[in-house]
Amino acid sequence: MDTKKESLVADLDPENTLIMDSTQGRVVIKLRPDLAPGHVTHIKELAREGFYDGTPFHRVIDGFMAQGGDPTGTGTGGSSKPNLKAEFSSEPHKRGTASMARSSMPDSANSQFFLCFGDCGFLDGQYTVWGEVVDGMDNVDKFKRGEPVQGPDRIEKMQVMADAE
Repeated sequence: MDTKKESLVADLDPENTLIMDSTQGRVVIKLRPDLAPGHVTHIKELAREGFYDGTPFHRVIDGFMAQGGDPTGTGTGGSSKPNLKAEFSSEPHKRGTASMARSSMPDSANSQFFLCFGDCGFLDGQYTVWGEVVDGMDNVDKFKRGEPVQGPDRIEKMQVMADAE
């Protein structure tokens, strides 16, 4: 990690930062409770319960996004927790944006999320932005592509930085 990145990571709030260790390497996500407090709380609860550990990135589309957070790997699974009320904002969907996946119903987000590879402005205002990748996007770029992905990359461990071992 270069000095600029080390400084950025050191300046993050450990309670509002996720460390996602994937099969391609570490990804650091700055959480945005200012945009989506309910989603951030939910994702931290799931991470602390170990829900995301071992889950695949089942849908990875070149130039668009990598979607994960479904324990079944089918795109239809979620956690046993209730779905979330949408917290849409004007925050743009751009490279590194972490946003919640959902069905056609706005209040159907549960555990699945996606990380944008590039400008995805067509999603703005329709999906809940809850964070941004601040380090390790190069590792996300290495994820195997597909819908569904054959032999997908996985989250090995996701934890809140404040709890990191």
